[in-house]
Amino acid sequence: MSLWIINGNVWNEESGKLEQKHIRVSDGRIAEIVDAGVIDTGSAEVIDAKGKLVSAGFIDMHVHLRDPGFEHKEDIVTGSRSAAKGGFTTIACMPNTRPVIDKPETVKYVLDKATEAGLVKVLPYAAITKNELGRELTDFAALKEAGAIGFTDDGVGVQNAQMMKNAMALAKSLDMPVIAHCEDDSLVEGAWASEGEFSRKHGIKGIPNESEAIHVGRDVLLAEATGVHYHVCHVSTEQSVRLIRLAKSIGVSVTAEVCPHHLLLSDEDIPGLDDANWKMNPPLRTPRDVQAVIEGLQDGTLDMIVTDHAPHSAEEKARGVDLAPFGIVGFETAFPLLYTKFVATGKWTLGFLLKRMTQDPARVFRLETGRLEQGAPADLTIVDLENERAVDPATFLSKSNNTPFGGWELKGWPVTTIVDGKVVWSE
Repeated sequence: MSLWIINGNVWNEESGKLEQKHIRVSDGRIAEIVDAGVIDTGSAEVIDAKGKLVSAGFIDMHVHLRDPGFEHKEDIVTGSRSAAKGGFTTIACMPNTRPVIDKPETVKYVLDKATEAGLVKVLPYAAITKNELGRELTDFAALKEAGAIGFTDDGVGVQNAQMMKNAMALAKSLDMPVIAHCEDDSLVEGAWASEGEFSRKHGIKGIPNESEAIHVGRDVLLAEATGVHYHVCHVSTEQSVRLIRLAKSIGVSVTAEVCPHHLLLSDEDIPGLDDANWKMNPPLRTPRDVQAVIEGLQDGTLDMIVTDHAPHSAEEKARGVDLAPFGIVGFETAFPLLYTKFVATGKWTLGFLLKRMTQDPARVFRLETGRLEQGAPADLTIVDLENERAVDPATFLSKSNNTPFGGWELKGWPVTTIVDGKVVWSE
């Protein structure tokens, strides 16, 4: 099948500007990119971008699809649909499902269901330990063979250092990455907000920054010893950024990610103790930490932006902050949030944001996608940078709408998402 996307604005890295181009797609790949002008599109399907941004499809390397086991929150089909609406063409799902993705047949279940959905590309992670209990390693070789792209116990930190070192050594032998949720359980029990102005004001126990940074420091040393590619999940503290920066400077194979909410919100933004849509893990940290993760992303200490899309039902979130589960949805607001708050205000270039959402995750995880160039897979996102509207959780395609961003006026909404040359979502 042949497709022309005409009159699209494409970011030129060399000039640092948008340039109008026509893009021809054939057999699921980008066949050519030509300067705008009169062309013969023949019998091909035509999408007129009308001056909107055309980018390589966004990549999200940290998502929760809740399937199998928690399909009342999300499933692979609804999660994929929500991702496509957010402009994402490739997503990597975490294994903290029920059953946990710790066996080849569960990896196969995820891959088969994603293929059947025919929407975005879904890459499953497998668990480091059986049932994510931290007691016994999973069969890494069999999980890799089944299609897992890395190993993580995301949702919980691996508490035992020897277990983590063994996991890293085994992953290294298979040329696979270890992806770590960094959290020392002994420092977080019974708390949901960060140790900072909010927790002090309300007289509640806070989660200290060290709970994350202690694991980052430990794991960096273990990664140095084993030589594994070590990737840090959802970095949220100044101390973690400092440790990752130091590790990179001495040649440790460490990469890291950050979420939009940790770039945009601090604990001082939390309106009170009534709304569990502000409860997430890691929690919102102090303004100093927000500045640190922004600087870490800008200087390359943090390699990419992820959403940590974590859907929960309205009933679960209505239980109040003490009983409600941690997490917020992220697919459908990620790009507009970051475009509005950083690009439209002149803090970042458009090219910088696109790179952190496309090329950089592809580079870190050795994916073929994330490139807008001839021969690359035709995974593309068309974005209306001028369209401004309020975030309306009632319109989300996710099964869940747990977000603290409801009502925010944002620009830069995706309007069409294309995977392997096929339109999988259009406004």
